[in-house]
Amino acid sequence: MENTSEAFIGFDFDKIYDFKEMPDKNSGRCDNCNNAHFKSSVGKGKFIRECSSCGLKKSI
Repeated sequence: MENTSEAFIGFDFDKIYDFKEMPDKNSGRCDNCNNAHFKSSVGKGKFIRECSSCGLKKSI
């Protein structure tokens, strides 16, 4: 696995990214860790997808 300091470069994990502005690099996989397992929730009328491995969030 990659060094953790390199794995999280460029992403703000407190921010919820918009899927329209930042679509998946690899469909159905996390852009940060390439994991395919997500937690999902609805917040403020939007569907939020959170990577269960690294915590990267996207509004779908």
